[in-house]
Amino acid sequence: MTKKESLIQAHGGYRKLKSFQVSQLVFDVTVRFCDKYICNFSRTKDQMVQAARSGVQNIAEGSQASATSKKTELKLTQVARASLEELRLDYEDFLRQNNFVQWQRARPLRQSLIDRRCRTADEVALWVIENYKSQNECKNTMSTKSSMSTKSTNSYAEYSANAVLLLLAVACALLDRQAVQRGFSDFVWYS
Repeated sequence: MTKKESLIQAHGGYRKLKSFQVSQLVFDVTVRFCDKYICNFSRTKDQMVQAARSGVQNIAEGSQASATSKKTELKLTQVARASLEELRLDYEDFLRQNNFVQWQRARPLRQSLIDRRCRTADEVALWVIENYKSQNECKNTMSTKSSMSTKSTNSYAEYSANAVLLLLAVACALLDRQAVQRGFSDFVWYS
């Protein structure tokens, strides 16, 4: 039997999928974010980490199942997408509940993060620190120490949450594209 006549199609290779790579980055950053900004005793912390984990795990499982069942692959891809959407809502809630700004699509910082092509949570953290400092340098030189807000000490949280929201948008767009490429265009989600 030749490779073309194989009974089971090639499958797996999920580690090469951009959707998996970005989702895994979202998971890593979410674990750090929750450890730093979400109360240890909050159910939200566990929910956020589990939603991020579910996104990654279901992409991998769907990829593995693709050889024997396209239906299972689609289902698991949809579960991954739904988990990431749940996580997106948690980050949006965090920003709203803490009176932080959710960045609009036109904000140049968003493109700056995309262009950076971060591969690790450390790289995302470095981007957050660099951009927070550069964006607030002018503000800080114009204000006196006595007028500086205590909120500024927590603004890394605002930048971090917005960075993850952008990474989530990328991951979800990649999953949508993946569904279309696999012939599941009727099932594409739109953000």
